[in-house]
Amino acid sequence: MQTLQQKASEWSGVDQQDAFAIDEINLFDKLGLQTFIDLSTDFYTRVYDDEEEWFRSIFANSKKEDAIQNQYEFFVQRMGGPPLYSQRKGHPALIGRHRPFPVTHEAAERWLLHMQQALDNTTDIDQDSKTRMLNFFRHTAYFLVAGNDLKNQSQGAPPCKHGANKPAAV
Repeated sequence: MQTLQQKASEWSGVDQQDAFAIDEINLFDKLGLQTFIDLSTDFYTRVYDDEEEWFRSIFANSKKEDAIQNQYEFFVQRMGGPPLYSQRKGHPALIGRHRPFPVTHEAAERWLLHMQQALDNTTDIDQDSKTRMLNFFRHTAYFLVAGNDLKNQSQGAPPCKHGANKPAAV
């Protein structure tokens, strides 16, 4: 049986080494807090303005400002900065925190589309950092899809059918 990390690599097209290349450099020191705030603000502006109602509905019970703060604090913490997220909310526990949401392949790809656009729009992030971050985001998105799939299997639902692997390069 595949682990969630193995499924994430298979479905995302990003191997674990590339996914965790963010750990080879302190991106927080390199980019600074404001860059993460700008990235998350741009991202959630796109999410809350998404033309697809099914996608917007995933975020309907969250305030945009809270979503922005949760995301940038997690990114800061995960990418070498202070543990802002854990200090305020406890352990990130990504699968558990995303359990209530329909984290499907389609939702992951939509999320990644908005994140790619936000990364492209955040000019303070150099290309190497964007590539590292996008590989981490793609792998993590599919890690959450695998966790959702496991949840559905334990509840008797059929497993999620995964789409074709997507290239990880930016």
